[in-house]
Amino acid sequence: MKSYPQALTNPIFKLIGQIADEKQLSCYVIGGFVRDFFLKRPTPNDIDIVCIGSGIDLAKAVAEKLPGSPKVSIFKNFGTAMIKNASFELEFVGARKESYQRNSRKPAVEDGTLDDDQKRRDFTINALALSLNFKNFGCLLDPFDGLIDLDKQIIRTPLNPEETYSDDPLRMIRAIRFATQLNFKISDLSLAAIKQQSDRLKIISKERITEELNKIMMSERPSIGLALLHKTDLLRFILPELIALEGVEEVEGQLHKDNFWHTLEVVDNISAHTDNLWLKWVALLHDIGKAPTKRFDKKIGWTFHGHEYVGSKMVYKLFKRLRLPLNDKMKYVQKLVAMSSRPIVISEEFVTDAAVRRLVFDAGDDIDDLMILCEADITTKNTYKQKKYRGNFVKVRAKIQEVEERDRIRNFQPPISGELIMNTFSIGPSKKIGLIKEFIKDAILEGKIPNQYEAAFELMLEKGNELGLNVTQ
Repeated sequence: MKSYPQALTNPIFKLIGQIADEKQLSCYVIGGFVRDFFLKRPTPNDIDIVCIGSGIDLAKAVAEKLPGSPKVSIFKNFGTAMIKNASFELEFVGARKESYQRNSRKPAVEDGTLDDDQKRRDFTINALALSLNFKNFGCLLDPFDGLIDLDKQIIRTPLNPEETYSDDPLRMIRAIRFATQLNFKISDLSLAAIKQQSDRLKIISKERITEELNKIMMSERPSIGLALLHKTDLLRFILPELIALEGVEEVEGQLHKDNFWHTLEVVDNISAHTDNLWLKWVALLHDIGKAPTKRFDKKIGWTFHGHEYVGSKMVYKLFKRLRLPLNDKMKYVQKLVAMSSRPIVISEEFVTDAAVRRLVFDAGDDIDDLMILCEADITTKNTYKQKKYRGNFVKVRAKIQEVEERDRIRNFQPPISGELIMNTFSIGPSKKIGLIKEFIKDAILEGKIPNQYEAAFELMLEKGNELGLNVTQ
């Protein structure tokens, strides 16, 4: 049995082992911490401890010996206890075996051996355990050859994959998430079992599904996981709007691109530039309006008129269904999906100051993210077109900077307030005030007047006179 004490240099491990010895308990660190040590990845601060006996009692005893005697959070339903401080999050559990009912992922639990506990783990690479007891400190227990699977870069279940995924269907998405994060391959048997059991995903809460999906989105290449979700039929239970984009249709010799695979490429392009989760969601959803708006016009071919607007309207229902936040994060996604073609249109035409001012005004502080999205949307493999499109965006960015420096549009504050309009014309709150403010704003954005008080004041008087208002002397 090989020993790896170098994995356990943090003094907390020897303290836990010492207390376990005093209580005559066998005790191990298991799961992600051990896996990441062998992968030479930064080991996580959340550490799973399993013991043969009461994990709750062990946690209480450990907390008493730690500086400040931190609080022990106890979860009796799961038989687990947690200790948190600034350096780590320790979760203690007694070794157990589990049995499942078909309509629930919540198991019936009973005390078990370490072997029982390792069998219930999702994947062999997460079943690796290192002993914390003094007599065999750092010894590796690897009954399912998880170390070999790490070396071969394989995701495999300790037991029969059909049984593993049927018992807890969330493991199907977790398999895909780990394959994406680690760039591992899911074993053929496991992949086949996921597809066979895909409809079992229905019993999983949307919150848990979305938690795993967001982890896939936050990986370096989300397309790996999204493609696997599609290949295994899981995506139809999560994002049917995305699947609707797949395929190329031909009418009278005219084709359109496959917007599903294009979308996955855009998400990867975004991920190469930022770890902004919500901008990645924008990339994922920026074309979902194309399926319901697709039309064939004999004169111009395939069209997707208004797909940005339609797509932005679809975001709310999609976020609500997936239990994603219905707050400013959702509004950000809606806004950028709705605006996703605006810089592209400008880049293809002569770039006027007025068009750029409108773009910057409407995008506000999100203009930089919008530009990143549009540049990520360039997926053509035609070298000439790619160079042309990128060159156009360089011009648009330069124009944005020039207009911003001159006209201060990004955080636009109208030079004329509603209070000034009311005082000037001796009127109370009314529709006419809004008309005057909108008139001044449009004049500034169109470049008819500079973004300055004097010019705006003169325009206010002009518009007020047109509306039949008189200046108070």
